[in-house]
Amino acid sequence: MKKILFLTVLLSATTAFAEDAKDEWQNTTLSDATIKKIQDAGYQYKKCVSDEMQKPAHQEQESRNATEAIMKQCESVLSGMREVYLAEKVPEVIADRHLRQMRMKTTRSVLQEMMFSEAARKSGQ
Repeated sequence: MKKILFLTVLLSATTAFAEDAKDEWQNTTLSDATIKKIQDAGYQYKKCVSDEMQKPAHQEQESRNATEAIMKQCESVLSGMREVYLAEKVPEVIADRHLRQMRMKTTRSVLQEMMFSEAARKSGQ
């Protein structure tokens, strides 16, 4: 008896949430070509950050200031990825969330590298 009651409740809950799922964006609608474009844009962003980190001007700055300057230089590359998302009709909220997440991870990584570099420079003086 308990199994029948449980199955009935489970089925009724499933049908109640079925209507909400129709309005949500499904991530399976992105084509392989679009995913490739997004991955390429992400690669270009990380390459830009890496190239900026190698510049001698940033190596001599304080780590937080250098990180801020590096991230500002590469912001335009990241906006290219946003354009790919919007061209594929991905909701802005989802695109912005992914870009924010990528920006935060990259910023943390750059700051950590710059702090390490600054500490190595200071210990060698």
